[in-house]
Amino acid sequence: MALDLKVSRCAMAKIVKRDLGMSSFKRKKVHFLSQLVKEKRVARYKGALGRYAVENLEKILFSDEKIFTIQEATNVQNDSILASSPSKVDEKFRYVSRIQNPKSVMDWARVSKMGRTPLVFVPQGSRNGYGTSIEEYRPRHVWRYSICFQQDGVPAHTSNVTQSWFTLHDNFPGFITKEEWPPYSPDLNPMDYSLRSILETKACVNSHTSIKSLKRKLCQEWNKIPQKNLRAAIEALPDRITREKQNEGAILNKFREICFVSES
Repeated sequence: MALDLKVSRCAMAKIVKRDLGMSSFKRKKVHFLSQLVKEKRVARYKGALGRYAVENLEKILFSDEKIFTIQEATNVQNDSILASSPSKVDEKFRYVSRIQNPKSVMDWARVSKMGRTPLVFVPQGSRNGYGTSIEEYRPRHVWRYSICFQQDGVPAHTSNVTQSWFTLHDNFPGFITKEEWPPYSPDLNPMDYSLRSILETKACVNSHTSIKSLKRKLCQEWNKIPQKNLRAAIEALPDRITREKQNEGAILNKFREICFVSES
């Protein structure tokens, strides 16, 4: 704007803020959703609200996979350093190193208001890593509470083999099928909109020298997340569904919502 009107940036900033009473906002990245997808999401919210009523939240086991790299996690939008000038900042804090194709690991985690399961690391190059994980790890404590299992809609989850395995009562007492879960919904899974951010912030604050080091730190920090934070993240779900329903199926702009609970 300053260039177009041939005025200084300082003068333009004053005009915008003082005279027009406006502020600048950055454009946000969101999933592209067709009208058909939005309608499908809205149609499934009613069932989701019934399933995720406060009294039923105790029974949901939420699951999610995520890839972590050995590199330091950083948020260029929010990570800032206060200094009188760039030259006053120690060089080790001035830059964030990046390499091509860093070593990485995928983990699979599950959480409920009653607790969490240990992280399961999916072997690299495994074409059936997810299927192998669910076969090898069935947390026995869930049977006593009639747990209902949730997963998102990635191909490994929606395959006929996976869907058939989960719908068998002997494997899980309850299961949210691909026809019930709203499509493209990272903002409706506590793992996505809260707990993964907490884990990444703690486990990847520094770079790791090896995958072994990364796995060890991920497991340590995963077990350290207070149970009250898990409960707070899950209890926020009904309100998020209601807000999306009122927004006619559009995904909430605020993807990451870290739920911390005060000590008081």
